[in-house]
Amino acid sequence: MAATNFFLGANSGDGFQNLFGEIAELESTHDLMILKGGPGAGKSTFLKEIGRAMEAAGTPVEYLWCSGDPTSLDGVTLPELRCAAVDGTPPHVVEPQYPAAIDRCVDLGRFYDLTAAKSARTEIIARTREYRAAYVRACHSLRAARQVELDAVNEMQRGMDWRRAARRVSGIIGREFRRRGREEGRCTRRFLGGFTCQGPVWRFDTVDTLCPKVYELADSWELSGRLLQSLAREAGRTGWNTIACLAPEEPERMEHLLVPGLGLAFVTSGPGMKYSGGRPYRRIRLDAMIGQTENRARVKFETRMAGILREEAVAALAEAREAHDALEAIYNPYVDFDGVRAQAALEISRLLSWLERVRAAPAAGI
Repeated sequence: MAATNFFLGANSGDGFQNLFGEIAELESTHDLMILKGGPGAGKSTFLKEIGRAMEAAGTPVEYLWCSGDPTSLDGVTLPELRCAAVDGTPPHVVEPQYPAAIDRCVDLGRFYDLTAAKSARTEIIARTREYRAAYVRACHSLRAARQVELDAVNEMQRGMDWRRAARRVSGIIGREFRRRGREEGRCTRRFLGGFTCQGPVWRFDTVDTLCPKVYELADSWELSGRLLQSLAREAGRTGWNTIACLAPEEPERMEHLLVPGLGLAFVTSGPGMKYSGGRPYRRIRLDAMIGQTENRARVKFETRMAGILREEAVAALAEAREAHDALEAIYNPYVDFDGVRAQAALEISRLLSWLERVRAAPAAGI
């Protein structure tokens, strides 16, 4: 079974954008592990162990990566089992809503050597402050970039031929969305990427894993959101489940839409977000639907300034990551990693037993 990769958080000028409350539909979930424990406690390692074990067992795994460090995990979901595990610590605090019955805390903080950690309190406080200060600087730069960029976006959008775009969308709907049933399709919200300590990161590999048929929307000026909303409504109305991938700096706006049941995706491709998957089925040039606009020189200047400010944001995010790595390095010698691995093995054993029950009697569930 192929794995998929998304994010539940994003860095923006308004701070941390948070979809962690939407990791799963809680009341239809069998088990949600909420990991607790500070830096270096082994949360990402724990999640990777679960992911590897469940992939080896042949069940689909959705990996949810960290927006600060895209090599670190914040969560995994196991759709076949209706189970998930998530880092429930700041800035994405998650608490049990139905303790034990559905969700529960897994305390990895208990594997700290408390006495030893307290001996390093001065250095821990200093590194924590460094991390927070760098993250605040990153948010300030992202906010400034967004403010400058929006003026250019608004200028270009005034020349957009929305009627022409609507006709293209209507044609796609007529070709692609056959009715599946009477029930409304469900919409899952995720981020496909965003600004990280490594710069812009986009997991277009997930698009190609789920959707062999891809419409690429060439869009430099945030034109696609309105069109994707129309496509998402029609997909839901005709009974298809969708994954709406939101804009990291403006989660009210959709940037990509996946319809896995149809093997169909609509991805936005533009500056800093080039579709890097296979050859698209169709490429729709939304930029070409913009007529003559005034103030081209100003738009060019604002675009360049927004890019410079985003480079500053990425540099600050890299500083924040360095401070966080240093913080974890302080804690690491004081963590009982054998205990963490034993806890992971216990949870994996529990998940595998549930998987056997699901496959033995699929209709009955766990």
